[in-house]
Parts: sequence; C-alpha cells; structure tokens
Amino acid sequence: MSNNKLKLWLPLVFSVIMILGMFLGYKMKEKLPTTTRFFSADKKSTVQEVLDLISKKYVDPVKTDTLADAAIEEMLTHLDPHSVFIPASHLQQVNEELAGKFEGIGVEFNIFNDTINVITVLKGGPSEKAGLQPGDLFLKIGDSVVAGKGITGDKVRLLLRGTKGSKVQVEILRGEEQKTFTIARGVIPLYSLDASYRITPSTGYIRLNKFSETTYEEFMEAMQKLKEEDIRNLILDLRGNGGGVLLEAVEIADEFLDGNKLIVYTQGGHSNKTAYNAKREGIFEQGRLVVLIDESSASASEVLTGALQDWDRAEVIGRRSFGKGLVQEQYNLNDGSALRLTTARYYTPLGRSIQKPYDNGVANYNEELMDRYTSGALLNADSNHTDKDKIYQTPGGKAVYGGGGIMPDVFVGIDTTSISSAVSQLYARGTLSNFVYRYYVDNIEKFKLFLKPSDFDKGFYVDDAVWKAFVDFAEKDSVSLNTLPGSDKKMLEQRIKSLIARQQWRNEGFYEINNTTDPVIKKALEILGS
Repeated sequence: MSNNKLKLWLPLVFSVIMILGMFLGYKMKEKLPTTTRFFSADKKSTVQEVLDLISKKYVDPVKTDTLADAAIEEMLTHLDPHSVFIPASHLQQVNEELAGKFEGIGVEFNIFNDTINVITVLKGGPSEKAGLQPGDLFLKIGDSVVAGKGITGDKVRLLLRGTKGSKVQVEILRGEEQKTFTIARGVIPLYSLDASYRITPSTGYIRLNKFSETTYEEFMEAMQKLKEEDIRNLILDLRGNGGGVLLEAVEIADEFLDGNKLIVYTQGGHSNKTAYNAKREGIFEQGRLVVLIDESSASASEVLTGALQDWDRAEVIGRRSFGKGLVQEQYNLNDGSALRLTTARYYTPLGRSIQKPYDNGVANYNEELMDRYTSGALLNADSNHTDKDKIYQTPGGKAVYGGGGIMPDVFVGIDTTSISSAVSQLYARGTLSNFVYRYYVDNIEKFKLFLKPSDFDKGFYVDDAVWKAFVDFAEKDSVSLNTLPGSDKKMLEQRIKSLIARQQWRNEGFYEINNTTDPVIKKALEILGS
C-alpha cells in the first residue's frame, strides 16, 4: 500500500480500533468483580499498542495525543450533536461550570489595547478584601509582566487562579499611581442566579442562567426572601438558559408541584425508564407562576418548563425553546479527558419528547436557530414547526406538542430594533461595553451615591451629554450614529443605563433596569395583572 493511501486510511482504522478498545474495555471492566485485576498495570490496552506502533513505526512524526483526540471527535460526529469529547485541557473549566465555583481571586476583567482592565470586583471576595477596584490596570501578576502585546484571557486566568489559600502578588496602575497587593485566593462562586427581586408589590422575579450543582440552593435562598416580602406571583426567567444538571431542575420543579406528580422521565436503549416525581411540599405550590423561555432555553430548562406546562402549573411566555431532549452522562478517561455521552432521552409528564431532529448532520442542527429567524419563526408563532401529528392534552384541556422544543402558551416575537448595521457593529467591536466601562470608571464616585438599582433607575438618565459622549466614542471606533433611527437610539440609551447598573451591582442591577422596558416582562406582568 502506498504512503498516500496509508495516510488516507490510517485515521479511520485507528478510530475503529480505538472505539472498540474503549468500549470492550469499559464493558468488561464494568462486569468484573471489584477484586478482579484482569487488566493488570503492566498489560497495555489495544489502543495504547496502536499509539505506540504509530509513534515508533510510522513514516512521519506524529503527535499521538492530537491524533487520538481527533479520532474520537470524528467518531462522535456520527452520533448525536450533544455527545462530545472534552480534552483534558478543557475539562477543569467544564467541571467548574457544573460545580458552580472555582478557586481564584474574584475579579472580572477585559483586555483593552493590550492592557488588562478590572471590570468588576466580586463583593466580599479576595480581591475586594485586598483593595482592588474597578478601573485598576494589571501590570504584573506574580513574576509575569502582563501589560503589553500577546497577553490573552486564558493566560491571565491561568496566572490568577490557584488553590484556595495560596497567595498571588499583583502590581496594578490606578490613575497615575502604581500599587502592589497580595491576594489570598479563595473559592469563587459561579452564580447561576442572575437576579432576584420584587418587580411589583405582589410579584417576584427570578432569573436563572444555567443549572449547576448550586442552582437549587441559590433558588431557594431567593425564594425565601421573596416569600418574606409577601409575593403572590412569580416570574421565572429561563431565557438564554442552556441547561446543565438535570436533578437541579427536578428539585426546583418540586417546589412548584403538589402531591407526587411526575416531573420527567428518562429512557434509553441501554438504560431503563427512570421517573422523577415530586416528593415534598413545595415553597410555591399555590401562587401564580409565569415561565419565560426563548430559542436558547434548552435541556434542563425545557425539563422544568415542560413539567410546569404539562400540569397547567405555569403560563409559558416567549418563543419556542431550543429542543434538546437528550440526556448526557460524563465519563472520565484515563488521560484526564472526558466523554460526555448521550445515554437516554427525557420525556415530559405527558410523554412528550421535545428533541428536534438531528439526522441531517451537526452543521444543519447548529444552523437551525438561524433558520428560525429567516423563516419567521422568531417573529410569528404560526411560522414555528412542531410535531402537529402528536397532540397532547393537559389536565386543563390545553393542547401541547412535541418535536423541536416547547411552544409557549403566549408568543412574543423577537425585538428587531437592535439588528441594524450600526448597532451590530457596536456589539461586534465591543464599542458599547467599552464605553460603559470607561464612563463608569470616570464617574465612579457619582454612581456610588446610588445605594440600590431602584434608586439608580429613578435618579440617572442617559441625557444629551451622555449620548454625545457615546457618539464621539463610537466615532473613534469608526461607527457612525448620526443617522441612527429613533427606535435604535432609545434602545441604546436603555442598554447604556442597564450596563452601567451592571457595573455597580453586577447582573442583579442589569436585569432590574433592563426589565423596565423588556416587552416579554411587560407581557408577563400584563397576564398576571401586576
């Protein structure tokens, strides 16, 4: 066989051998008693033998780690879009997202003109205790000079993160003054709850951005505070929530459903049916509930929404959800990488599978959201495609459908105001966020006079002076706003105000201000009569 043919077939042959080796090894190990040592430490697996042969005998130099990763990834493209291989270099970050925490110093930063700018400092975190402030510029982290060309976000994170209790010395520039701080690293939460507050005297609002291992705990803490404020209605915002840990969504659903109602069940070709039911008295079983979803609400978000919709427990408002009805389990591999493999499908209490089709390939699957926009599915409810052949009926007589996501009970189309060319450039170039950051730092003492978002909402406006400063700033980024439509100008004024609030109170401030003009929020309040 010629060298060219060998190069062509080698990756495929290697993929087949590798998956067979992994599969057989896993299955045999699974069935053997724990005391059995069939796979002794000195006996190489088939996969390792192949890697060794390629490394020692192949005609050209080959990075076997890269070859192995590529073979696995290619293999998984023939399964579903959500079975993925996680390289060892990425696994820690993935696990931190699910765990809802990491170990570091507690700052949010951005890189402007090759300089690391401190955007926000976690309240009560290690950096705030040490004295860091928004607007500080990093010069050195440990022994590494970080001001200059070539610095990347990944490199900064690597330098700042470390074991809890370990210390890192940083040198910063604040105005014209250089300062040195020693920061003891700590456990930094990755909050899944963006905001929780009383949006009207009788209505509470909670927004979840994901489902991590801390989500239920965060949710319950927020609900306890809202209950103490005597709310009778609740808006649960799951827009943009891509899912996460299934059991966290189940626990939250239990807080809304009475009795032992079915919440979700899972079933796969190699896994038996597993049902998850409500099992305790919930914190909010009686009040009126609205759930907000959109095209980015997926997985665990759809589990929670589907259960509440099937039992007529909530009014669902927004746009059709993503349509991910597959359950993944993560298996850690010997080299520090992991395989996240689809093992089952989940079904809503009425038996709906809301997984959208993926038989046309991963690329087509990923482009489906763009197809919704071009087809009008994000603008009009009638343009959405669900499985109309299977109509399910809730106990209250409402028709719901499977296939391709959860359709809301009340449809609110996407706001097309912010899709003009000039606005798109502002986001693509980071002009808007850069302006807000610099404006906030320049006026930080003025903004500190506002003690809470509601005070800020009443006391700060994007007046002519602020708008002119923004227009001039955008002009330097080659974005002209002189002919901007009035609707876009109004939207941007509100966005500037919301982002300034985020600088002061993080996501809690952003959503409390942004929600005042959000059309989906307005529809929810209208339905609740609040």
